[in-house]
Amino acid sequence: MLEKKKEYDQRPKRKNPPFKISRQKMRIAEISSPELRSLHRDTEPNNRSLFQIETIVKQLETRSAEKPPPETVVSDLRQCLTQLSQLASFPNSLKLQIWKLSYRLWNACVDISNTTAIRSSSSATTESQAELRHIAADLLSIAGDVDGIPSPAIKSASFYHKTGQIWHSLRKFDLAAKCFERATDLVSKLEINSITDAGERKLLLDLNLARSRTAWEVRDPNLAVALLNRSKSFLFGACEHYTDLAKQFMAFGKRALSSGGGEDANREALKLMNEALECCEKGFGAARTREEKVEIRGLRWKALRFIAAIHLQKEEFESVIKCVKVLRDSADGGDEHPSLSVLAMKAWLGLGRHGEAERELRGMVIDKGIPEGVWVSAVEAYFVAAGTAGAETAKGVFLGLLGRCHVSAGSAVRVAHRVAGGGGEGGRLRAKVVAELVSDERVVALFAGQDAAKDRVAMHAVLWNCGADNFQSKDYETSAELFEKSMLYIPYDAENRILRAKGFRVLCLCYLGLLQLDRAQEYINEAEKLEPNIVCAFLKFKIYLQKNDHQGAINQIEAMTTCLDFQPDFLSLSAHEAVACHALPIAVASLSSMLKFYASGKSMPTAEVTVVRTLLTVLSQEPGNEQQVIKFLKHAHTRASEIGPDCFFGKEEVGRRERNWFAVTSWNFGTKSGQDKNYESSAVFLKLASDFYALIEGSDNENNVMVCKSLVLSVSSMIASEFERKTSMSETEVKQALYLLDRAGEMLKSISARNSVNSDQINTIEPELFFIYTFCYYDIQGRLNDLGSQLLNVKSFASSKACKPHHLLQIGLSASQGPRLNHEVACFALNECLSSFLSSAAPDYQNVALVMRKLISNASIHKGDADDDLVYSMYKQAYRIMVGLKEDEYPIEEGKWLAMTAWNRAAVPVRLGQIEVGKKWMTVGLDIAKHVPGMEAYKECMEEVLGNLKKEF
Repeated sequence: MLEKKKEYDQRPKRKNPPFKISRQKMRIAEISSPELRSLHRDTEPNNRSLFQIETIVKQLETRSAEKPPPETVVSDLRQCLTQLSQLASFPNSLKLQIWKLSYRLWNACVDISNTTAIRSSSSATTESQAELRHIAADLLSIAGDVDGIPSPAIKSASFYHKTGQIWHSLRKFDLAAKCFERATDLVSKLEINSITDAGERKLLLDLNLARSRTAWEVRDPNLAVALLNRSKSFLFGACEHYTDLAKQFMAFGKRALSSGGGEDANREALKLMNEALECCEKGFGAARTREEKVEIRGLRWKALRFIAAIHLQKEEFESVIKCVKVLRDSADGGDEHPSLSVLAMKAWLGLGRHGEAERELRGMVIDKGIPEGVWVSAVEAYFVAAGTAGAETAKGVFLGLLGRCHVSAGSAVRVAHRVAGGGGEGGRLRAKVVAELVSDERVVALFAGQDAAKDRVAMHAVLWNCGADNFQSKDYETSAELFEKSMLYIPYDAENRILRAKGFRVLCLCYLGLLQLDRAQEYINEAEKLEPNIVCAFLKFKIYLQKNDHQGAINQIEAMTTCLDFQPDFLSLSAHEAVACHALPIAVASLSSMLKFYASGKSMPTAEVTVVRTLLTVLSQEPGNEQQVIKFLKHAHTRASEIGPDCFFGKEEVGRRERNWFAVTSWNFGTKSGQDKNYESSAVFLKLASDFYALIEGSDNENNVMVCKSLVLSVSSMIASEFERKTSMSETEVKQALYLLDRAGEMLKSISARNSVNSDQINTIEPELFFIYTFCYYDIQGRLNDLGSQLLNVKSFASSKACKPHHLLQIGLSASQGPRLNHEVACFALNECLSSFLSSAAPDYQNVALVMRKLISNASIHKGDADDDLVYSMYKQAYRIMVGLKEDEYPIEEGKWLAMTAWNRAAVPVRLGQIEVGKKWMTVGLDIAKHVPGMEAYKECMEEVLGNLKKEF
């Protein structure tokens, strides 16, 4: 913008003042200065200062456009000005020369300004020009009034006013204020009513307005507003003046409104806007032309809109409605500004009258002149206030706007994001509305082309996040719909191939949650075509699992291990999924596959012992898995032997607990299998239990006892399994059993010795264990045909504290029957057993009778009639036992057996003529019969026969 130069004259004032600035460049004629040249020849000091000033001005006037003024110009001029101001008052001719120099300096600045307006200029150059203008204004001020120049104070004030405006634009507010204050001082001495020139009157108003703006910039709002109120004295009834003052009030109001100062700022802004409105009202009355009326009316409407906006911020909704009504009902058709609908809608929303708000919102659809940002903001505001109930309206308004005005993709993103919200109450309904909105063909078309790429990404993110929120709340149906709609905003190109695959995978998850397995499989197949990876393989595994296709799931586990991005964590995850679905065979297959990676030395996220333990836990949940349990227990023991117990189980307390868990598990499975008569498995489990107990570091007496128990019971199960499978133990099995018993025997001796030294009553060996050990050892020695060792073993046991009568009874019975008889062991055990029973305070005569029968039977079989006295002594012993017993105390059937067998033994000797031997056996039988209830008839017969025999012989 070019600036007009200043001219001064000595003529009376013209209608258009010479100092008024226009937008075009104008040069003035050079002013001849014969008087000044004559004064130069004088020796007065003021002439020297003026000469120096003129010299500098000439330099400025004659400089080329490419050559900037010297940097010392400002300081030199300021020095001359200081010297000049110290001199006495000047004659009128000298004042006139000073005025001429001031104007020449000002016009030189205009030339510089016009040149720099065309060429680029630095802020430093602009500041230098402001300094030169300031000096020019100071020259006029020093010169003062000059005869022959009209309105010198006004002209001088205009220089200061223009200079102050330049300083203000450079944000040198202190210098600007100084200029405005100096100008104010100059015009304050004038009689306002005597000023009739329109330009001079305008200067007075502009000066106050400029000074007010500077005061506002230096944060002195009180002074700024006071100066505006003072400006009311300079309106002179001109519509233009009212307009300028109203604009300044409005500008301050807008600044206060945007300051964010809360209630106080709103109150101040409202006050300023009301002042502006008052100025507009008065200005409208002063308007003379149609153009003036149109301008002032537009300003009045603008003030009213701002006032309505302030009331809206203050939540004074009724006042907003009143302002809008005034604007709409104004003369000449009323105000049709787009913001009125927004203001009215928000006010109705604030009053809770959603019906009126919706009418305002729908009315905006008809108005094609409403900017996009305005109606998008209105839709957002309506939805925020109306909530979920306003979702359908927001969608309808948006779709209605598509055909009436320009709608950008960014606006669609904003509306979709606002309606989708952040879940919570009504989230499902809002999500449905968003899905309908974004799937409309017109909306999708907004995102076509490369220009909408960023908005397309944003819309996809909005839909994806909304779908994720619904997925987390387990609303899989809504989530699937949103994810499907988000696929509309992914281009079909290679660049977005991965993103499309991700979308298909998450849709597969949604339909898995809905148990629509066929559809889930369709999506995962599509995803696998785009990006085959471990996630796709795992999701296919989940589908097979949900379909109860166990073989398909197991095959998919193998497929997972072949993926390029395979991670062992997926096998662990597969096992968890299978356990959750109670598909234990699949869980076992998954964990078994996982175990294969440990032998290769591959780094694994889970310790091998944890995988094996989990496997065993899974297998233990269903019966019939004993063989697999044995397999993995053996695997654990083998791996511990290969890499070391500390590496496999862990160290310190963790490792101790792991070892103990495997030992206890083996023991529990062994005892359970034994109870279920699955002795073969029981033997293996108990053997493994002994091995795991032996691995526990720092094994104390308790663990040694468990090792011993496991060994003994393992052999016991091996022997029992022979009867179960009805096949004899192999030679290898016999040797293994003997080895285990030897180990157990050594431990029994060690434990017993330690307990006897330490008097340990807690970890003592149970008598039953000693018996089982002895019985098993006896059995194995019998298989090796080592009869002598059998007898020594039984005698050793009989002499121990652990021996009980019923233990010896069982050994005696075993030795006296079966395929491997040992008469000596049987006799020893039964006799020792009988002695123990009889020595008891309350003998068990049922067992006594059983022992007597077995002793007599064994003696009869192995000794025959050659040792008849031994058998006879046994009958006599039985008789002596029965004597003195209460009735029924000795088993009746056993008593009858003794009496009848003793009597019958007399038959052979009597036939052979051995009458005395026959009488002996008859007498014993009769004596026993006398102590057996129920044998009275037999007794009489027996007495008669015996009496007849005695008479005959």
